[in-house]
Amino acid sequence: MRGIYKALWLNEDKFLEVIDQTKLPFEYETKVLRTTDEIVTAIKDMTVRGAGVIGSVAAFGIYTALREVKSYEELKQKAKLIRESRPTAVNLMWAVDKMMELLKDSNDLINDSLKFAIKLNDDEALESEKIAKYGCDIIEDILKTKNKTRINILTHCNAGWLAVIDEGTALAPIYEAKKRGIDVHVWVDETRPRNQGASLTAWELTQSEINHTIIADNTGGHLMQDGQVDMVITGADRVSASGDVANKIGTYLKALAAKDNDVPFYVAIPASTFDFDIIDGVKEIPIELRSEDEVKYIKGVDKNGDVQEVLITPKDSPAINYGFDVTPARLITGLITNKGICEANFDKIKEKFNL
Repeated sequence: MRGIYKALWLNEDKFLEVIDQTKLPFEYETKVLRTTDEIVTAIKDMTVRGAGVIGSVAAFGIYTALREVKSYEELKQKAKLIRESRPTAVNLMWAVDKMMELLKDSNDLINDSLKFAIKLNDDEALESEKIAKYGCDIIEDILKTKNKTRINILTHCNAGWLAVIDEGTALAPIYEAKKRGIDVHVWVDETRPRNQGASLTAWELTQSEINHTIIADNTGGHLMQDGQVDMVITGADRVSASGDVANKIGTYLKALAAKDNDVPFYVAIPASTFDFDIIDGVKEIPIELRSEDEVKYIKGVDKNGDVQEVLITPKDSPAINYGFDVTPARLITGLITNKGICEANFDKIKEKFNL
């Protein structure tokens, strides 16, 4: 750790370098982010994505901004730009606010910002390790209860180390299961329209040699009816104080199918994903509306091996692109956190996190 993580790191010039997730899985490229504008653009255009990593980049973004300005007052405007770069993932706002609070009495802004950003990210990485262990304990319990030697887990979107340093959230228990010698198979939702499951989750699992199968987004319900899913684990971009979960669009439908088929539905999150100022997630969590082009165009490799973007709809047909939906707490079996498994309700969350 200490500024070196799987998805992002400080290079030899102490600038933040990140994996360009828009290029995966066809090309592996990195970008060096030298300015506040480059930090903001990387978050907006999803060069970096995943709630945790957005927060991680935002923390280092404050350090980056301080290489451009000379005072805390000047920093405030830069911080505002970073904070507003995307609306749904609360880790972004949390990281910026945390950094600004830590720096308000600093006499050495640049060095302190670097120190604080590294500490914040090291702590997040340690939370990821705890999520891995608590989540894998659930996997072992399910195997024991069902008297099985192999577990089938369905996940939606990407919540691995590309999304949350340094083992991820939803994928962290799966990585831990492999370490424990458990036979695990992952059903990977493609996750339209940006296909984070088909491109990023599948890429990560391939790197770790974990058995997986990519499925169309609407296949999960059928697999649950057919007894081919033992549990669902997703990540989240924001969780209300009552346990409502905002995650990639389509998560709500998976939760409904899981409930109808008695399949345990877990959400794995770091503490920074909680928004304790929001009680009713369905009514209060802001849902990002993204470009219709993400629905209308799709990227892939042609027969010549060239990466191409192609139109898949009638050119003049309108599209709408909600980035997230909210799964009500009543559909969630439990939250996998750094403090252990927590029921998705206000009283249990309050007790677990000493609110």
